[in-house]
Amino acid sequence: MSTFLAVDFGAGSGRVIAGRVSGGQLGLDELHRFPNRQVRLGGHVYWDFPALFEEMKEGLRRAAAKYADVESIGIDTWGVDYGLVDRAGNLMGNPLCYRDASTADTPEEVFARIDEAAHYAETGIQVMPINTMFQLYARKKENEAWLREARHLLFMPDLFAYYLTGVPGNEYCIASTSELLDARRRTWNMSLIRELGLPEHLFGELLEPGTVRGTLCPEVAAEVGLSPGVKVVAVGSHDTASAVHAVPFRKGKEAVSAFLSSGTWSLLGVALDEPVLTEEARRAGFTNEGGVGGHIRFLQNITGLWILQCLVRQWETRGWRAGYDFLIAEAEQAEDVSSIDVDAPDFKHPADMEKAIADYCRVRGTKVPVTQGEYVRCVLQSLAERYRMGIQQMNALLPRPVECLHVIGGGCRNRLLNRLTEEATGIPVLAGPVEATAIGNLLVQAEACGKIKNKNEIQIII
Repeated sequence: MSTFLAVDFGAGSGRVIAGRVSGGQLGLDELHRFPNRQVRLGGHVYWDFPALFEEMKEGLRRAAAKYADVESIGIDTWGVDYGLVDRAGNLMGNPLCYRDASTADTPEEVFARIDEAAHYAETGIQVMPINTMFQLYARKKENEAWLREARHLLFMPDLFAYYLTGVPGNEYCIASTSELLDARRRTWNMSLIRELGLPEHLFGELLEPGTVRGTLCPEVAAEVGLSPGVKVVAVGSHDTASAVHAVPFRKGKEAVSAFLSSGTWSLLGVALDEPVLTEEARRAGFTNEGGVGGHIRFLQNITGLWILQCLVRQWETRGWRAGYDFLIAEAEQAEDVSSIDVDAPDFKHPADMEKAIADYCRVRGTKVPVTQGEYVRCVLQSLAERYRMGIQQMNALLPRPVECLHVIGGGCRNRLLNRLTEEATGIPVLAGPVEATAIGNLLVQAEACGKIKNKNEIQIII
């Protein structure tokens, strides 16, 4: 037996999960769960990287205390955000959070210099102000000298791995979220990087999922109680890449199955062998991100359960009843509710989400929700309608229409949303696995360490 550790950082929380493969099955053991907070400081919004690193080490300590056979560690996080490391190996400040407002107007500035359609035909990435390309362009305007002093640009999973091993490198899946790769060649788009005036030396070796990044630094190993020989494996380091690796897709070349990674964000798409870089795909808001095993995740980034999560936090602050079981039951009884555009700017980061929904409906002359159940039903029904639109747009770009939808991640527990989605799309909705990200992460490690011999064995385990 060997134990593999998946370190999974989400935008709201993180956890360390142990996995053990035996007899065609994967056992999971959650060892440590911890919050992830965004910190507003001096006009910017940051991630507290040192605190997150310490929480990860606590998870590794618990693993060392429970399992004597830890073989490797794999790390996945959300996309686009990064840290800078100087030539001495020091972190140059806490990483900025993608919800920082400093990049809001940057796309307009960038596309005054380069053609947006031609850019998409190379990168295949949906334009969003949060993307790394725009973050870096904004930092260059703010302090170009500081950016040039950096030695390595490391995306969040790369950064955690660097301080575990001392070895820099950029995993392909997470790097693909940057909007700085050539989608066809799957390499850094150096002509674009030069055009934007970004320091070329920041962009390091691209690592495929399954590559061993290195082993634990002796000092880290001693601190957490693990062997210095424990490997750190580059998994599908973007959490959605790991999650999609764990989807039990239908077999056969003729079957077209879509995935919906359901959480704070909704990632709706299909796994393809090659990117789709047409103008139609760009206008429909599709992105081409790297996947495990050479796949392209052709998907749309949709606002997911973020709106509902904000409502729940507000109601909890007021002392109202806000458990999900209660709210879903109330929503099932609600009728004749309005719909909202879940991707509208109104719902990105309002001070009061309930008021934002009410104002949105009032301005458009539609029924304003009154009860908690009506608010929840409005959000879930609107998400289902957005998924229907996304699948219709996908069908217009694929050779064959999507025949079923796999919902994975924590959102697949929401039975009402699953039912509304099935009714809206008219195709079967299959729920699970809930722990898709951890499963995909662990399976890449097990294969890299030789404990899984072939792809068929992976499908049997899933």
